[in-house]
Amino acid sequence: MDPYTRSSIFLTVAVLVAYVNHRFIRMQTTIAVMTASLLISVLLIIIQHFGIIDISDMTSSWIHRSEFQELLLKGMLSFLLFAGALTIDLNAFKRQKWEIGILASVSTIASTLLVGISIYYLLPLIGFQVPFIHCMLFGALISPTDPIAVLATFKQLGAPKNLQACIAGESLFNDGVGIVLFTTIFELAFQHHEISFASVSLLFLKQAVGGLAYGLLLGLFTSWLIKPISDSKIIILLTLGMVSGGYTFALWLGISGPLAMVMFGIIFGAKMRKYLTENEQDTVKTFWELIDEVLNAVLFLLIGFEIITINANWQHFVAIVMAIPLVLFVRLITVAIPMKAIEFKKKHAPRTIAILTWGGLRGGLALALAMSLPTSKNLDLLVSITYGIVAFSVIVQGLSVKYLTASPNKPATN
Repeated sequence: MDPYTRSSIFLTVAVLVAYVNHRFIRMQTTIAVMTASLLISVLLIIIQHFGIIDISDMTSSWIHRSEFQELLLKGMLSFLLFAGALTIDLNAFKRQKWEIGILASVSTIASTLLVGISIYYLLPLIGFQVPFIHCMLFGALISPTDPIAVLATFKQLGAPKNLQACIAGESLFNDGVGIVLFTTIFELAFQHHEISFASVSLLFLKQAVGGLAYGLLLGLFTSWLIKPISDSKIIILLTLGMVSGGYTFALWLGISGPLAMVMFGIIFGAKMRKYLTENEQDTVKTFWELIDEVLNAVLFLLIGFEIITINANWQHFVAIVMAIPLVLFVRLITVAIPMKAIEFKKKHAPRTIAILTWGGLRGGLALALAMSLPTSKNLDLLVSITYGIVAFSVIVQGLSVKYLTASPNKPATN
């Protein structure tokens, strides 16, 4: 089946599920789409197991050919991150700069170490001997909160603006730190490169600082281009070109494309509110909200279907059950300590630590990084654990975090 036909099928299914959910169920759209595709996938696996029809293998080949990690990391991610960053309130973001900076950097690095070391010592208890370097690789890919999953969930919740800015800002920026850590450990594990403090520092500076600086310049340049323009259609076309071309050029330069798109979106959003009329702003925002909704629906549909391609067994399930509370506990530690330290200087909204912990969702980015690993018995286990954490995070945490963000005097709503 050709790529266009496969894409049409995935888009059609995603839209139909979103429509049925909007009419009758009223769950958060991305959660509903992923849940539906997960249930369909499980049904196909059961049908395949009983030999009723050989449809699971055919579906698996479709999903595999879609090259999920390539599609997300080199295709959809740039548009999703820009669309998410475009909605960030820059003033609220500045007020939370210390929280965002520490959580996105120090907490992510600490989480990578704690998760990696814990998994290394816990997996042998259920019969798995996984090399330490592979456990650290897992720690790097699972520690960053996923900006796509977080933004898709939190934009519908009534949390305080400062708290929304904190968790959205952290999730937008910590994936850059996580990708740098993942890339460094990956080279050490599979390419046998000599890794030193100097080389790691240089890689971080090139990826993170280079990406942020590039995104800042791209945002200022694009804002300068739109200043004399009053045609919303031209402005939209310009942002489309800058996002797609700018992200591709960032990857070619060897700097962090995700961080560049986040900075680009924040700067352009702030300048757009200054240079454009309210009608023009609404038109641009509506377009990017539509892009965000469509791509999110397709992405979470694919995440649900990815279970068909995963080689899991009952031992993997035991490992997943063990890893979920571990990752949540590490998240609690790495959030609570810096937030409590910051509270000596400033007060936070009630339940901030609980919301940051339970609302720190994992999603497509973690899965895409896990699926980029070479195929082996140990690494298949890590992919299975990652999928289990992502599914729990998006469905269970995503559905229940609204009860933490709701006001004590106001019931949570869908």
